[in-house]
Amino acid sequence: MIAETRAKLIAAARKSFGKLGFAETSMDDLTAEAGLTRGALYHHFGDKKGLFEAVILQIDGEMAERLTGISAAAATRWNGFVEENIGYVEMALEPEIQRILLRDGPAVLGDPSSWPSANGCIAAIRANLEQLQLDGVVRNDIDAGGGARLISGASTVAALWIANAEDPASISHQAIPAFKALLEGLLERPRSSDAQPEDL
Repeated sequence: MIAETRAKLIAAARKSFGKLGFAETSMDDLTAEAGLTRGALYHHFGDKKGLFEAVILQIDGEMAERLTGISAAAATRWNGFVEENIGYVEMALEPEIQRILLRDGPAVLGDPSSWPSANGCIAAIRANLEQLQLDGVVRNDIDAGGGARLISGASTVAALWIANAEDPASISHQAIPAFKALLEGLLERPRSSDAQPEDL
């Protein structure tokens, strides 16, 4: 019953936050939609912000699953790394993610880099970078921890830029190629002494 009540409240809240936004969502309307009382909401989530955090966590988890699938389907580890990071930025074009995660999220919960999920994201990027360095694909003179934080920051800023733009699709055409170029700067380049004649 506890899990069912929580699921009903999160589903109703997600629908309302996505359609109306955080500020315009009424707790009375939301609980009525779920067939529950405000007391149930306060018992399980504390307040409206607590419920919003639960919705953010659910969406974030779904995004992570999708991105893992993108990476797993790629031809190489490097391609998977690039496509997974670009995939996150591209998700900023989706209306629900735009409104809940990238518009209302920072306004209600503060800087996304301070969210609990941020550390997990940075750790995953770092692990990928370290493996790519071991594979000889990514430069070894780059600190994997620092690189992971900068990549995470760049992808978040790109997603926020797209989500808050008057024309998100147009901005994505600027942001995504630039972000991809930044990632490609991580690649190990052959030393000039290793270059073949046709490369010179």
